Amino acid sequence: MRKTLCLLMIAALLLGTAPRAWGEGPALELHAPSAILMDAATGTVLFEKNADERREPASVTKVMTLLLVMEALEAGQIGWEDRVTASAAAAAKGGSQIYLEEGEQLSLDEMLKSVVVSSANDCACALAEHVAGSETAFVARMNQRAGELGMTNTHFVNCTGLDDGPEAREHLTTARDVALMSRALLGHEAIRRYTTIWTDTVRGGAFGLSNTNKLVRFYEGTTGLKTGYTSTAGHCLSATARREGMELIAVVLGDDSSSHRFEDAKALLNWGFANYALVEPLEGVTPPPVPVELGAAEAVTPVPEQSGPILIARAKAASVTRQLELPEGVQAPVEAGQRLGTLRIKAGEELLAELPLTTPEPVPRLSFGQIWLRLLQSLLS
Repeated sequence: MRKTLCLLMIAALLLGTAPRAWGEGPALELHAPSAILMDAATGTVLFEKNADERREPASVTKVMTLLLVMEALEAGQIGWEDRVTASAAAAAKGGSQIYLEEGEQLSLDEMLKSVVVSSANDCACALAEHVAGSETAFVARMNQRAGELGMTNTHFVNCTGLDDGPEAREHLTTARDVALMSRALLGHEAIRRYTTIWTDTVRGGAFGLSNTNKLVRFYEGTTGLKTGYTSTAGHCLSATARREGMELIAVVLGDDSSSHRFEDAKALLNWGFANYALVEPLEGVTPPPVPVELGAAEAVTPVPEQSGPILIARAKAASVTRQLELPEGVQAPVEAGQRLGTLRIKAGEELLAELPLTTPEPVPRLSFGQIWLRLLQSLLS
């Protein structure tokens, strides 16, 4: 026998529309020839324009460079207290830089800050060498990691995005792939200490840094992430922002001017925030314990198999209901992850999501002796 519990949540969220991932949405007029908008929490694509067209990413490449540095830090392969030495190759890098001299040492913190804030190519190379021993070895890791992330249309030839060699013509990615690696980088909370800096200094205050991502100062909720420009790549940007608990990733590649790339990114972000919302599966709902017959524990409290938020059209948020369907009891033994029931999330009569409710831990069956002991205890109490 099953019982149904239905609870209503009213959210103070208004109008919206369905994303292109779920059906055609309204068109966005963008200058960029290639673009994408992705929800960071779920990875859902909300809008795309030629998102799989291979293009040069310029310094947006450094999203992958930073990702590998953060992963090396978290794995203990390098340390926050490390001093990073500039090689001749690093010092010779052109483009944006802090003018490292061969043999100069800076803290890993200052090297990382210089890459994130001012897109320093010399520091990016120095960090790559610090992690992998050489830029060539590091680039091999970049391509391996790209494959692991599902970046099927990406090939890196350097860690900076500079087009200073003939092989640079093979340094290609797509807006979709940039969004994938941007999402992975956002998973490292420590990087946010740098991506939200507007101005700062290194070398004891002797060298000033100014963020190339102007959205950091001029767009509410900006969390990052990376700009890029070369004459062949055009103006590129992976822009991330968070509002009302939802973080979006807007990627534009090949824009014809710096102002247009920021306009395009803002248009994408504004559209996403205006049209979508995240809901927590169990917000306002507490699943009741399910009694376990002859179990070592008398009851087990089910949890959703999927714990992350669910992306919905903002227009539907005010009519969201949650329906729990659970049995009155279950027989021991109960396995960890065993399905006990269902959580249905609806907007009116429309089913938005149906999530299994499962047991978080096993509940073994009582032995014959334990059954008699429990019976005796109940008689004596």
